[in-house]
Amino acid sequence: MSFLNIQNKTFLILGVANKKSIAWHIANTLETEGAKVIYSVRSESRKKSLSKLLKNRQIVTCDVEDEQQINQLCKEITSISNSLDGIVHSVAFANYKEGLKPFHETKREDFLQATIISAFSIVEIVRKLKPLLTNNASVVSIGISSNLVTAENYGYMSPVKSALEGCIRNLAKSFSKDTTVRFNTVNAAPLKTSASAGIPGYLENYLYAEKLTFRKRAVETKEVSDTVVFLLSDRASGINGQGIVVNAGMDLNYFDHEVIKTSMRPSI
Repeated sequence: MSFLNIQNKTFLILGVANKKSIAWHIANTLETEGAKVIYSVRSESRKKSLSKLLKNRQIVTCDVEDEQQINQLCKEITSISNSLDGIVHSVAFANYKEGLKPFHETKREDFLQATIISAFSIVEIVRKLKPLLTNNASVVSIGISSNLVTAENYGYMSPVKSALEGCIRNLAKSFSKDTTVRFNTVNAAPLKTSASAGIPGYLENYLYAEKLTFRKRAVETKEVSDTVVFLLSDRASGINGQGIVVNAGMDLNYFDHEVIKTSMRPSI
């Protein structure tokens, strides 16, 4: 018997974009452990681009910015399965087309769009899918390792991710009225994903974060996805309303000797 005991359980995974995606690593491990995975991708074009990777899998399309598409998603999931043992929300979007801008210059429409897609969408999804969630189901969203760090190049996504964590905590509370469904976030350090590549100046942040880890090696996507899979399992039954940080000690190591030495070098 597997330690995780998730064989034959059914999970909905939102957010697979390619084989580098956190969502894909999560789904792959779930399938290896004998679980059934239903995939939700953003569009028909994304579904087509994933045809080889997700061959013979059950795939539905949903742009979570559109409430009508969320309604349709829930109808399709209901036709596929009469229950869900968990949901993974690995969806985020920010409009960086205009490049790096000071936070106070954030446009209303950009902030609201990012909030709907990256945070509020999980509220709408679990509300509509609540009848399908088993009593001990687990819902996990992907956050960032610290919402307190004011990374200039991440801009307004930091408060949006704070909103995501707030949504998860409050969902944990509201669902507790009549279920034992758990809600948590896994808050990851900078990773090598295609989505991250669209953030201005991300590479420099990634390399800096790597130097701050205790082990001097960046966090791997599989390390984050394995934490998510654990939270989806009954083995994590005592964890609810939490943000689990996976960053190899990055946030505890700002005064690392090597980092200080490098930063104090005279400018040429």
